[in-house]
This record gives sequence, structure tokens and C-alpha cells, in this order.
Amino acid sequence: MFIRRTKTRTTDQGVSYYSYRLVDTYRVADKVRQRTLLNLGSTFDSPRAQWPELTGRIEEIIQGQTALFESSPAIESLAQSLAATLLHKYAQTNDLFKPGAASGSRGFRSTESENTSPTADNTEQNIPTDARDLHTVDLDSLALMDVRTVGAEALALSAIEQTHLPEKLTALGFNRNQLAAAIGNLVARMVQPGSELSTFDWLQTHSALGELLGCHFESMSLSSLYRASDQLWQQHDKIEAFLYQQHRTLFGFGNTITLYDLTNTFFEGTGQFNAHAAYGHSKERRSDCPLVTLALVLDGSGFSRKSRIFAGNVGEAKTLQKMIEALVDTDPVAKGRQYEIPWEQRPTVVMDAGIATQENIDWLVEQGYPYIVVSRKRHQEFDATKAVVVKEHRHDQVCAQRVEVNPEEVALYCHSLRREKKERAIAGRFSGRFEQELEHLQAGLQQPRRMKQTDKVQQKIGRLRQKYSRISGQYEITLESDKKTRNVTAIHWQKQTKEDHPDSHPGVYCLRTNQTQWSEERIWSTYIMLTDLEAVFRSLKSELGMRPVYHHKTVRVEGHIWITLLAYNLVHHLRRKLKAQGIDDSWETLRSTMSTQTRTTVTLTGQNGEQIHIRKSSYPKSCQQRILRALQLKLVPGKTEKTIIESQKTQTVVP
Repeated sequence: MFIRRTKTRTTDQGVSYYSYRLVDTYRVADKVRQRTLLNLGSTFDSPRAQWPELTGRIEEIIQGQTALFESSPAIESLAQSLAATLLHKYAQTNDLFKPGAASGSRGFRSTESENTSPTADNTEQNIPTDARDLHTVDLDSLALMDVRTVGAEALALSAIEQTHLPEKLTALGFNRNQLAAAIGNLVARMVQPGSELSTFDWLQTHSALGELLGCHFESMSLSSLYRASDQLWQQHDKIEAFLYQQHRTLFGFGNTITLYDLTNTFFEGTGQFNAHAAYGHSKERRSDCPLVTLALVLDGSGFSRKSRIFAGNVGEAKTLQKMIEALVDTDPVAKGRQYEIPWEQRPTVVMDAGIATQENIDWLVEQGYPYIVVSRKRHQEFDATKAVVVKEHRHDQVCAQRVEVNPEEVALYCHSLRREKKERAIAGRFSGRFEQELEHLQAGLQQPRRMKQTDKVQQKIGRLRQKYSRISGQYEITLESDKKTRNVTAIHWQKQTKEDHPDSHPGVYCLRTNQTQWSEERIWSTYIMLTDLEAVFRSLKSELGMRPVYHHKTVRVEGHIWITLLAYNLVHHLRRKLKAQGIDDSWETLRSTMSTQTRTTVTLTGQNGEQIHIRKSSYPKSCQQRILRALQLKLVPGKTEKTIIESQKTQTVVP
């Protein structure tokens, strides 16, 4: 076994390019032949002086021999990777090893099979004794190698296959390698979120996803992942529409609710090469970093319908019309027919106060859309005697009071006990801090070198009112001064509840809607779906690694966000199926639970000196079985691969 370097071409500038192959020799009669065992590609960068040691170590691993001399970490890591690739390749191709095909006239036999043991699936298998592959082995020779994770990958891949996304990408022009790179990006974002660089390392050294897909990520370049990201973004609109329709078909939900909101994420770097990078109001309070904004339209089921990427300083209120118009343009049923659709079948737009400007509401009315929005009205009203209970829970109760604003609009004043407790606690904390600062100011009036002059004390109180603007309006503050010295002698304050103050009715918020025929409970329950959108943003940023963005180019930033959004829809697909089976765990919990299911190569020495390599996934624990059975997936993902290398002493080849 040796490594061959072959010149592929030389440029006009005199730069030569080479490819590298792992080659073996074998004898046919009195002639010596050579054949390529493995194409190492053009990026193989191991120093030439180390090639003999590397190939020798590869043979030792395959034969199950202990190294005579300790190799460097780089050689050992590369040798183990190439040996695992060889064993996997031979196990998939039964005719690669022929009599006398390998150096030293070693014989090879390789097979692959489905997991047919009684523990491989949910049914008992009766296997005839003469059909079993029985060997006598030396138990002390047992060794484990190339351990890779497979459990969470199998879950993620099942969602991709159930939505027929590979078929769609193939129809959009993705070839086999591009498809593998695209799926690798998606699964990595679901299972081990990070940059393309960290994804590249994960796919090559830690994950068994390549074995489930039947591809070799070890021979794939980093640029392939970047190009796959670019391709996914180029087909953004088509993939988005396809995936949404697939989920509508799979889960059978209607197109009746439209939730709209924005979020942003920040860059690590200047963002100078990104057209979307701009400084704005960061939801993570990273005012020191440029931002990019994601606008998202979801339906009531939680799947995204439409997404757009805007500059980081875009105002929420200015994006609604663009998004709704883009949504209609891609919906042949709704396009140009909004007024022809019966009112009860039109999608209801739900949005929070940041987007619910009067201009946007007027536009929705003009376009014929029903809406439910959070009112921007600061003065709240609530009469408990005129309210009805819309939610009853041991930790919370929500009541709603209906007010007919005009024949076309209804206001719904909602009061939540839990929200009231929270707002009272927040107001109490700010009131305590405000009064503590006033007491400190008051104590200084009797101490030397402390603030006493009337104009400075008034200025200080003004700054405190600005600092605690939420509650300072409820305080009346008066000063007593000495006319001669113009120093303040005393500060008096009193908290008074004012009916026109925004905090006069803690726990109360107002909804506006033109769904005048709906009941209070239906209006409120539809609005509360908006909280699911906030959960989406938390999942995108925390569980799926959208934040922060390390890319510099505009297309790469767009691709990063788009892959994260695709990953969210696939995760939501899995969680909906599991929730229907009574499993309501977060995705973080699910992937952590499945992370301990691995794929391993077991190596044993037979009684005649033959080396037996068996590659198989581990049997799942009870908590993992519960998840796999709920999704109707195989308990042991991937195939069992067996490769037997006959001893050089016997020189026996098993046909």
C-alpha cells in the first residue's frame, strides 16, 4: 500500500496541480498489478516524508495490529480516518476484495446487512442456525474505533426525508455532491449549530451522517458547504413555498392565521461588506455591533410562510406591507382575489404594538384583511363586572371586556392575574429604587459637601424622573427651601394612583380587531398565538445558532439565516409529531437525549488469525426508544457492515 501523486494540469503561469491516491499492489499469475483503493483528492496535505509511516499505520489498523512505534497525533488521526473510510467503502462493495487483491496476498470478505437481530427492531426474528454468521474469536482482542454520533442525525434526517426536500432540491438542479452538502448544512444546524467551518469539522470527524446518506464528507471540501449555502439561498422562494405546502399536507392545517413580527441578530465584526449591516436597536442589547433584521410570517401552526431579510436599522412598522404583498404574490389563490374570498376564509393578520401603526391598520382594511393587533393606546380601561373569563388556570386567570368602538372595530380589554403580579413586582422594584434615591438626596441636605442648592436639587430630581420614567409620573414631589441661602431644607414626596396613568390598571392590555363576529375567547386565543412567534425567535437564536453572525459577505449572511430558518421548520415538524404522542420536550432536550446513540466499529481477531471488523449503531436506551417509536423510526439507524480480513498465515480467501 502506498500513496501516488499525479500531476493533473499546469497553468499558463507555471503552477502545477496534483491529485493523490491510495494505491495497492497485487499479483496475477507472474505479473504485478496496481489499483486505486481510495482517491485522496487534490487537497491532501500530508508531508511526503510521512507517507510510508501513514500507509503502514493504515494497514496496522485494518489488520488489528498494535503499532510498533508511536505515531504523531496528526498521522494517527489521519490513519484512523482513512482506515475507517476504507472499511466502510469495502463493506458497501462486495466485489472490491478479490483473491490476491491486496498486498501480501491477504484475502478479504465483506458484507452488509440490515439489523436483523431481535433487538434491531420491534419484532422477534427467527434466524435459522445455518444462516447465522458464527465465528470463534479472541475476546481479549476486542477493540472499538471510529465512534461517531448517529441518534440526533437520524431524527433530523427523517424530517428532511418526510418533507421530500431532497427530491425538491434535486429538481432545482442540485447534483449528488451539492445535495449531500446542503443536507449536511441543515442537519448540522439542527444537531450541532455553528459556522460552516465548525460544521465542516463536525461532519468529517464527529458525525455518522455521511454513512446514513451514503456519502463521504471526509473527501468534501469546506468550499462545498459554502457553495451549498449559496445555492439554498438562491432558491429561497421556491424552497420556502414548497416546504410550507408540504407541512400543510402532512399536518392538515388551514391557512387562516398569519402572525407577523421581526427580530434582529448582530455581527461579530464590522459588517462593512454586508449590504444589510446597520446599527439599530438590538434585542440583545448589543448596541456596539451592526445588526441584520429577519422579518417572519408564520401561520397558526407555527410553520413559517414567508421570510425576508432587511437592514439592521429598519423600522418594524415599515415592513408589513412589503411582507404581505410578497406573500400574496406567491399565493396564486389569493393573488388579485382578496375581495373574492369570503370574509371567514381570509387569513387574519396578528401583530404586536410595534407594527400596529394606524397607517398599517388602515392599509390592512383597504386590502380587505381581518386583523388582531395590540393597541398602542396608553390609557387602559377595565371593568371586571363586564368581563368574561377566557382562560382559567391554577396559576392564572384571564378575563376580557368587550367594547364596541364602532361598527367595524372591537376593542378587547384583557386582564391577566399573572401579568398583574409581574407588573406590580416590576413597578414595586422601580418605586423602591426611586424612593431610595430620593432618600439619599434628602439625607444629604443635612451633611456637609452634599448637594443642597435648589436649582441643582431640582435638576437632580428631573434626572431621576427621567431615569425612572415608568413610575415617576405617579409621584408628587415638593421642596422646602431657605430663602436666604437658597438651599433646600426638606424634600417631600407622595405616590398617588392616577386613572390616566398607563400603570393605573396593572395586568391590563387592549386588543383591536375587525373580527366583530368573533367571541372574546376566540379573539384572545388567536392573539395569544403571537407568543409562539417569540418562542420561534428564541429557538432560532439559542437552540439553532442564528446568533451571532460571523460571515462578512451579504450572500453568506443571508444563507446563514436561511439555513437556520429551514432548520427551525424541520425541528418544528419533529416536535409537532412528538407532541401528538405526548412528548413535549424542547429541541435542546431531544437532541441531548439522542446524542449518546453512536455508531462504532468493533474489531476482533478470529481463531485462525482473521481480523473481523463490524460497524454498527448502538441499541437505544429506553428514553431514546420512546422518541424513536413515537416517530416510527428504526431503533438502530444505518446498516450493519462486516469486513473480514483473512490472516496472512492461512492466505485463505472466503468467496
